[in-house]
Amino acid sequence: MDIVAAHDRPDTPRQAIQIQESLRGLVELEDRCPKEIATVTGLDVAYAEGSGLIAAAAVTLDITDFRVVEKRTVVSEVSFPYEPGLFAFRELPPLLDALRALDHTPDLLVCDGHGLAHPRRFGLACHVGVVTGLPALGVGKTRFVGEHGEPGRERGAREPLVDDGEVVGTVLRTQDGVKPVYVSVGHKISLDNAVRQVLRLCPAFRQPETTRHADRLSRDALKAAL
Repeated sequence: MDIVAAHDRPDTPRQAIQIQESLRGLVELEDRCPKEIATVTGLDVAYAEGSGLIAAAAVTLDITDFRVVEKRTVVSEVSFPYEPGLFAFRELPPLLDALRALDHTPDLLVCDGHGLAHPRRFGLACHVGVVTGLPALGVGKTRFVGEHGEPGRERGAREPLVDDGEVVGTVLRTQDGVKPVYVSVGHKISLDNAVRQVLRLCPAFRQPETTRHADRLSRDALKAAL
């Protein structure tokens, strides 16, 4: 698939923050995705501490039966230091390479991480959505910013995630009695729609099927490279 835009890789955290600041105004918070989403691509990465390697996976599923449509992996050297709030600059280069290798453009991207629920409102899901031009959302396993109440214990229960008075995501219970996940908008999708899509992608487990597939694939690719 084609990538709409890209930017130079930053050399310093300050340059990376400047890129985030310059791009965050391009994020669209309303639905610009197909009304009937048929294919969803999950994105995830795996690291090997001490190896300097990162493995990225892009896995496209048919949302009706979670059949794998296609999958791609890329293993490369980490090109940016570990900096909280700037993980996208470590993960985005191999993820974009994996996306470029896909034969088909999906209707939606699902990132293992955050979108608006980020100190500068430009997490990985926003970043990948803007540079690809595709609808994207983030599903985080842990809270990065904001405060929230405890959602009910039943599947579908939710609470707003609020940071500095702004709703930046939803705390969503995807299965009865399990820990909630943190859903936030990345690009070209509303928060309500993002929550609906995440629930569709979580028929039996806490994490979306897209993330589960991408997580396994990235770990397998890293293991093979080592």
